[in-house]
Amino acid sequence: MIPDPLQLVWIAFFVISFLVLLVLIEIHRINYKRENDEMFGTEAFEDKVRAFLFTDKERRTLEKMIRASSFENKDAVINSSSHFEKAVTNFYDFRDVFTVRDETVEAVESIRNKMDFTASNPLTEVCSTRQFNVGDRIDLFLDEGRVFKHSEIVWRTEKEWAISYDGSCGPANFFIEKEVLVRWTRPGDAVYSTPLTVRSCTGDSLVLPHSAELDKRQLRRWVREQVSFPVKAAFPDGGVIGGALIDLSAGGIMIGLPVVCEPGQHLHIEFELPSFGMENVEIEILRNLGQKSKEYPDFYCLTASFTGKFGWTQERVLQYLFEVSKERKNKEIQEKKEKVS
Repeated sequence: MIPDPLQLVWIAFFVISFLVLLVLIEIHRINYKRENDEMFGTEAFEDKVRAFLFTDKERRTLEKMIRASSFENKDAVINSSSHFEKAVTNFYDFRDVFTVRDETVEAVESIRNKMDFTASNPLTEVCSTRQFNVGDRIDLFLDEGRVFKHSEIVWRTEKEWAISYDGSCGPANFFIEKEVLVRWTRPGDAVYSTPLTVRSCTGDSLVLPHSAELDKRQLRRWVREQVSFPVKAAFPDGGVIGGALIDLSAGGIMIGLPVVCEPGQHLHIEFELPSFGMENVEIEILRNLGQKSKEYPDFYCLTASFTGKFGWTQERVLQYLFEVSKERKNKEIQEKKEKVS
């Protein structure tokens, strides 16, 4: 006997519905247990709450953040700035930060400050713009990165923050709903950047949303070598000029050019690395130090970092610096031997 197709459909429907119901019950059970049962690390959590002198409101807010997070260990959020900011972001995203009560966001900010999880603490891992501080200098890139401006944070709340804008590229309201790139450098650590869409403006400032998606470029103290290599610099408009490579490291360079370049500007340079051949690499201008080179008095000294696809160039530069250092040490050893003899 062939089963009725309609009957098979109903059977399948009831089976699937039953399985879905079981899944929903299990999810509810897990969530209920998470929200009400004692979590692992509760004792350590309570000790740290007392040590940081959290208020009752701050403690309750921290509890809510932890319960809403994916962390199983209750004191994990207090032990790590990255875990804390992850819990904060999840808490705000789930509730919509603009609907969260003012006293709650004030409690979150107070918790961060008491634990010293702000960017001003050199031991703190930075992973959110909420960790930035008022007065911090910011690099602002407008017009799809073609225009660079120096800026600073003029105010910051848990919900949004504002950076200064001088109006030189048009009225501030022109940039509302447009994307800009902000970049902040923490000396000795890294360069942090993120694209953000301008929410609004207030006179001479741009109001931005917060972001926990920061691109991090580590700063390293590379071995540096003073050099004097001819270089050709090619600009995006097709122009090519000659200059000199003055300082070289695997992390970046100092280049001398007869024209002024702005921080954030990109160009390609070509130079010959002794024993390794021609190198062609993209660089990003970091600072203009002015005409300070005695050897090249007519050139502007520009510090720059490698960017784009520079892996092979970086590796060859490292090898070159190693060989130069090795040769210098061997020469010093030989000179000492000659003096002794």
